[in-house]
Amino acid sequence: MSRFKLEVMKIRVLTGAGISAESGIPTFRGKDGLWNKYDPAELATPEAFEQNPKLVWEWYDWRRQLIAKAQPNEGHRIVAKMEELFSDFWLITQNVDGLHQRAGSKKVIELHGNIWKVRCLNCGAEYYEYTTPLPEIPPKCRECSGLLRPGVVWFGESLPVDALSKAYELSQNADVFIVVGTSALVYPAAELPLIAKREGAKLIEVNPEETPITPYADYSLREKAGEGLRKVTEML
Repeated sequence: MSRFKLEVMKIRVLTGAGISAESGIPTFRGKDGLWNKYDPAELATPEAFEQNPKLVWEWYDWRRQLIAKAQPNEGHRIVAKMEELFSDFWLITQNVDGLHQRAGSKKVIELHGNIWKVRCLNCGAEYYEYTTPLPEIPPKCRECSGLLRPGVVWFGESLPVDALSKAYELSQNADVFIVVGTSALVYPAAELPLIAKREGAKLIEVNPEETPITPYADYSLREKAGEGLRKVTEML
């Protein structure tokens, strides 16, 4: 695979569940014996939380325990290394597990929130809560004892305005845009690579399967995240 014939200045990376799957974290719709009778699209909604906050929190507590045991993999580490190599680098992630930050990434935009963050529905307090398993379900706010909710974006909710605005801005002025481990089916995240391509960026996809992004990619690597990103770094 040939190197780029341009001076690489502005690097953007978009990651999805595929990069964390290599750390042993099931994808959002992964089948598990305990939870496969539930549709995540029915649990991860404001309506589900209003009707049964205990059930929703039991699901999130299970997921938090899985993530707590996981370690960042080679893909996460390579992305963190890219941040050190390129002065104008940003990571945009759809993941909520925080593994990128644990691998050392600092310039991170979380489009869908963070599973370790909680928000009080009573006083509005937001903070990180890393205790696993949670001692009380549903958990209560440390400030006012109000009901807490996970700090993630649920179906039917808008993405954080600041995060989405920054992601659009970064996509519009990229030299190279790398898409890793995302199905490219969830909007508006799936639109970001196309924006970058339209504005002249070189588009690289790393995914074992073809996606809607594949026809637009300058380079499409049918690899898992770690192996594919190794080859991308050689190109850069």
